[in-house]
Amino acid sequence: MSDRECLLLVNRFHPDTIEQLDKQYDTRKLWEAGNNAERQRLIRDIAPHCRMAATAAWQCDPLVYELPHLELISCFGVGTDGIDFTITEKRGITVTNTPDVLNDAVADLALALVLATHRNLILADRHVRNGSWLQAPFPFSHSLAGRTLGIAGLGAIGEEIALRALPCKMEIIYHNRRQRPELPYRYHDNLESLAEASDVLLSMLPGGEATDSLVDERILRALGPEGIFINVGRGTTVDEAALIKALHEGWIAGAGLDVYRHEPRVPQELVDLPNVVLFPHIGSATLETRQAMGQLVMDNIAAFVAGRRPATIV
Repeated sequence: MSDRECLLLVNRFHPDTIEQLDKQYDTRKLWEAGNNAERQRLIRDIAPHCRMAATAAWQCDPLVYELPHLELISCFGVGTDGIDFTITEKRGITVTNTPDVLNDAVADLALALVLATHRNLILADRHVRNGSWLQAPFPFSHSLAGRTLGIAGLGAIGEEIALRALPCKMEIIYHNRRQRPELPYRYHDNLESLAEASDVLLSMLPGGEATDSLVDERILRALGPEGIFINVGRGTTVDEAALIKALHEGWIAGAGLDVYRHEPRVPQELVDLPNVVLFPHIGSATLETRQAMGQLVMDNIAAFVAGRRPATIV
């Protein structure tokens, strides 16, 4: 057995971070074990001495909980909907994530989706590339100035989105489970009211059972035929069938999506629609951001091994 501390790597979350962890710890890669029997064999082999695991925050093989001495799960990402907190809390397993370092990147992308949907930027690019500009000018689109941006889930990333939207002369309103009196934005105590008051409904809602399909037909109809829906939170928060119907039948004007219910599978009905902009979950996907996220994963593990409190416990 290696004299280095054992670390179970549950899935392939960031190659550079994994490479660094390989150099520092006795890493075992669960995803390389193949079928379920081989994964279970790996868990049995390391069970007597493995105290730590690192995983993508949005997915985690439940076999990790079969490690009897597990004390730390270090997550790469902010939303920890891949973690079973019923188990971790009962067993006293520390869970860490990588907050704050990705706020700017996600907020940048959110505003990009707002701009892309309002100005039809993807179709405008295609209009030039396919020669349509030679035949006719590109149709007019809409300005952002004077539009109301409703943010569902105004946390740290939501605040950064608001700061980016304000110079575009947008009005900011929001809905959270609890009002934040320290913020200067108008609060709505329910999602339907927020949708009714918004020109753009932007979801930063976290995943999990409490938010599953929260953006449904009722919310989309409240947004209205001139409204735009943006999702940079979690795909599971949206009833995708209702969203497709809303876009197809004109309940809303358009949508900009970076997340989906069954990533990387995107419904063909969404792909075929001209009034939706589709990004491949790249909100935090900048070199700088992913490096910072990986460093937090490594720092949290190093702190645990040294007997210190990890910096970003969930």
